[in-house]
Amino acid sequence: MFKITRRGLAAATALAAAPLLSARAQGPAQWPTRALRLVCAFAAGGNTDFVARIIAERLTADLGQPVVVENRIGAGGMIGAEAVARSTPDGYTLFLGSLSTQSIHVSLYEGRLPYNPVADFTPVSRTTVGTHMLIIHPSIPAKTVPELIAYARSRPGELAYGSGGNGTSTHICGEMLRQLGGVDLLHVPFRSTAPASTALIAGQIQIMFDTFSSALPHARQGRATGLAVTSAQRQSAAPEMPTMAETLPGFEADTWDGVFGPAGLPSQVVERVDVAVQKALADPALVSRLNSIGLQPYPAGPAAFAAFQKVEIEKWGRVVRAANIKPD
Repeated sequence: MFKITRRGLAAATALAAAPLLSARAQGPAQWPTRALRLVCAFAAGGNTDFVARIIAERLTADLGQPVVVENRIGAGGMIGAEAVARSTPDGYTLFLGSLSTQSIHVSLYEGRLPYNPVADFTPVSRTTVGTHMLIIHPSIPAKTVPELIAYARSRPGELAYGSGGNGTSTHICGEMLRQLGGVDLLHVPFRSTAPASTALIAGQIQIMFDTFSSALPHARQGRATGLAVTSAQRQSAAPEMPTMAETLPGFEADTWDGVFGPAGLPSQVVERVDVAVQKALADPALVSRLNSIGLQPYPAGPAAFAAFQKVEIEKWGRVVRAANIKPD
């Protein structure tokens, strides 16, 4: 007769549980089996949306399932970021996080941010780095940054600068101009950079730091006047455009983005997405496409991306505190 002992029962239980524990550690064995969504916290037509759609296209090809970009806009990117932070970490919801949502907001909304940019997310793969362009409405009689500063100083409080929302990189750039240039400007936040750009072209606002990729066509076609870029070096796509630092030393503000998932994302999902993203960023055709609009590949895997994010949080925290920048 077969006798069940306490030791035998424990061994059998452990043996039966082993496959389940292994499966949990490895994540979903057949992922993905259905469509994924890549959340973009900013409106269609902006820089972040552009990168999201490129990444979604490449992930669709590599993963064998549709990757759909979902624009969840508002509150300077916080609505989209919070939605991802609260989502199930099953690999079917990813996020193209940005400098604003994953770094600047930490210090700007200290104690009031509805998510934790570090604890509530899994860094997967950094994607691109870009810059901003200072553009003004053509009715403003300025062709250089010094001329704009002089004009603004002669009209304190009369000129308005637009941004993609409180706490976004475009807001921070405007505050840096106000602080370093010694000018009194009115901040007008929009839900994203695309409607802010539309407002500038219509003359509803006079000044804006737009993403380089969005601003360049407007400057080239005369809908706006491009004055300078916020990168440390001039851009090869517009070498005639000076840097902000050439007029205001210390003015440097690049922007970046990267793929995140909610906290607890399975390691096999992280690895597959990271491999696919880095493969895409190594494609010469894609690199050329990015360079043409002022973007550069900026790849980094999960560990390096996590370390980079922490450095950025500290860096922009110092900027926000030094300039005493507050959300409007």
